[in-house]
Amino acid sequence: MNDLITYDAGIPSMALTEVLDFSLQYLFAMLRVGAFVIAAPVFGAKFVPLQVRIMMAVGLTIPVMSYAQLPSVEALTSPSAIGMILGEIVLGLSAGLLLTIFFSAAVVAGDRIATTAGLGFAAQVDPATGSTAPVISQLLSLGLMVLFVASDGHLVALRIMLDSYIYIPPGTAFDFELLMQAGIAAGGEMFLYGAKLMMPVVAVLLLVNMGIGVITRSAPQLNIFSFGFPLTLGVTMVLLYLGAPIMGMAMDKLLDASIDALMQLMTEVANG
Repeated sequence: MNDLITYDAGIPSMALTEVLDFSLQYLFAMLRVGAFVIAAPVFGAKFVPLQVRIMMAVGLTIPVMSYAQLPSVEALTSPSAIGMILGEIVLGLSAGLLLTIFFSAAVVAGDRIATTAGLGFAAQVDPATGSTAPVISQLLSLGLMVLFVASDGHLVALRIMLDSYIYIPPGTAFDFELLMQAGIAAGGEMFLYGAKLMMPVVAVLLLVNMGIGVITRSAPQLNIFSFGFPLTLGVTMVLLYLGAPIMGMAMDKLLDASIDALMQLMTEVANG
């Protein structure tokens, strides 16, 4: 009579403890890149559903698990894990906000152009931020996002964030002052590039407004609203059309500066 073959009950798989340990380390590794996806431009825009951002963070964490030096489960279950969790979130948010500050240069430039041209009242809800902004600001902001994606800048930014797991292992302590200095420097660059984007148009509009003021002063019968506003609006549209290639080159330099700033931030944090 043949011997009966007995099988263990249950489905062959990892032990429940191993699954929980792996899930804990996976969630911890997802904090940095998840915070970056939430705060970074394009990825964290209002028109991107929250479910898409969550799935993006989950997918980006998969390759991280193969090479990142993650803390042990004992360290993640100890009280010291609170500091490590906050550190990962702050690092990811700082990297994303750094790019957001640079991208705000287009919003600043568009706002100043709209105010000078008398189009400050022509505002609507910005689909990227959810706030009310002039139409010209939205035009420049969306153009910068399109150029960012078209030049594969989003892939470069994600590559920098994934490489940061090698140079800055998760749970490693770093100097928060470096993040503050990077944010302050990015604010200065934002106003600098905003001035570069708006200055050609604003300078010409200033001369046009001075000319309109002289004309309406010498000929009071020419109403400034019936004469000056259509002229200013037409000149603005022509300047934006003719200056589009030059403005595109300025935006390209802005994107390069933002990527360099992100790389410099991660390098300084890694070097301590």
